[in-house]
Amino acid sequence: MKTLGLVITDGVGFRNFILSNFLKEAKQQFDKVIILSCLPAHVYAAHTTCQVIELDVFTEGYSTWFFRKAKEIAHLKLHAKGNLGIQDNLKTNWSTLKTTRGYGTRLIYKLTSWFHSEKNIQWFQSLQNKTFAKHSITQQYKALLKEQAIDVLFFTHQRPPYIAPLVYAAQQEAVPSAAFIFSWDNLASKGRMASNFDYYLVWSALMKNDLLQFYSCIKGAQVKVVGTPQFEPYVLPRYTTSKAEFIRIFNLDASLPSICFSCGDSSTSKNDELYITTIAKAIQQQELPAVNFIVRTSPAEDPKRFDALVKAFPFIRWHFPKWEQVRANHQESWSQRIPSIEDVKQLRALLEYCDLNINMLSTMSLDFMLFDKPVINTVFGNASNGLYDDQRFLGYEHIMHVVNSKATTVVTDAAALIAAIQHDLSLDDKSKNRKQLIAQQIGVDLNLTSTMVAKALRQWS
Repeated sequence: MKTLGLVITDGVGFRNFILSNFLKEAKQQFDKVIILSCLPAHVYAAHTTCQVIELDVFTEGYSTWFFRKAKEIAHLKLHAKGNLGIQDNLKTNWSTLKTTRGYGTRLIYKLTSWFHSEKNIQWFQSLQNKTFAKHSITQQYKALLKEQAIDVLFFTHQRPPYIAPLVYAAQQEAVPSAAFIFSWDNLASKGRMASNFDYYLVWSALMKNDLLQFYSCIKGAQVKVVGTPQFEPYVLPRYTTSKAEFIRIFNLDASLPSICFSCGDSSTSKNDELYITTIAKAIQQQELPAVNFIVRTSPAEDPKRFDALVKAFPFIRWHFPKWEQVRANHQESWSQRIPSIEDVKQLRALLEYCDLNINMLSTMSLDFMLFDKPVINTVFGNASNGLYDDQRFLGYEHIMHVVNSKATTVVTDAAALIAAIQHDLSLDDKSKNRKQLIAQQIGVDLNLTSTMVAKALRQWS
């Protein structure tokens, strides 16, 4: 008997591993699949008959936070040279607050000025582990792993700090742990993982190289390239929508081309209102040909910041993602939003039937490219023009791959945006570049991803 413990940490993990074919493939490799959930157990009822255990979620005390933060800042300092994304992250994490954690952050920055080697990072990790080693939740986790006789524990996200006690419990119980690298930007511009895992699943050879670069303690044999189930619904027949239904749902003019602006969240995509306004005014003033203009907001936030634009431009077709907030009182409330089947279908319809996408350097570029659609990336802000400086993201490693691929058109002002829209609606000349970028970023056929993930986990159990 082999039992897989599947750790779902958030709504995106739910989408990637519950709404894809992963459970079907995992059941072919394992005698039993148990979902260990940081989401409420009831959200799985309509999707699987697997046993679901709702985890008590660990909340960090000060000492745990301190050593976790020291580990993360040391990791950033170790890899800061020549890496703009990590340098940015170091600036973002700095605190001037006159609070316990504010003073603690400044102490950590001083401490890690001297102590930021990989050996030091592992020392901070061991101190972090000690802070919760005897915690009641850690003891619960150890008992659970033993009672359920779990053979391999699979974490669908490597970064949430509240999973660290569960990883530690697995280490103490000699249960192999594997982590899926959550997103394309997590290694080259984000902080340290929550803990040390035994095995790692990555999107591509490029991501494997990044992992081995930023985590020198990991060996190549611990890493498997499997693609990502994030995009798997785009090849599953159950999520298809006809074009006629797409036109009806979004109330579009079937005779016109459709362009979609996809928003980021307000923390990193602060100029979205400007970009939407620029496009909408160009349509009004007939600087662009007649089009259906659709805006999809980020599922990670409430779309209230666009209320004024909804009123100002009634011709825009707004698509507010149908993600349900299933738990409010949580240290990362965005993680407790889960997608509906309807939303996955409508997103796929947007990708399949829109003629052009515009976004501020988000992974939605990849989503649209999987349907071979042209993409424009808007970055009007810089350090001197008074706008939020989104042009700095062009220096992030994962974005540099996009820019260098010439798979998208990067625009830095309104005139360039309007010209790029006019061009892409009349002539699509980047298809080859898009396919090359997809091959680089997503290293496995989407039809094979769930099978490869499940087989890798079975091999490691």
